[in-house]
Amino acid sequence: MKSVNIRLTMMTNHVKDFVSLVNRFPYDMDLRSGRYVVDAKSILGIFSIDLSRPIRMDIYSDDCDDLLAELKDYIVEDEAGQA
Repeated sequence: MKSVNIRLTMMTNHVKDFVSLVNRFPYDMDLRSGRYVVDAKSILGIFSIDLSRPIRMDIYSDDCDDLLAELKDYIVEDEAGQA
């Protein structure tokens, strides 16, 4: 499993583009905001969480470098300087 912090905005097109991107990959993925966990491939799930701050994305694969390369525009560093 790999985890990265991402930032999404409440703009519908931004979330729609993100969901379209992650749906092209076979990996299971979750987004975590506080104690809430939603499927990263669910546009309704994403709009149900707090998008005002970075969200942790858990990718249930160790071999997902192709996905991480596509997500580069969404990935942000946390306070410790880690993506």
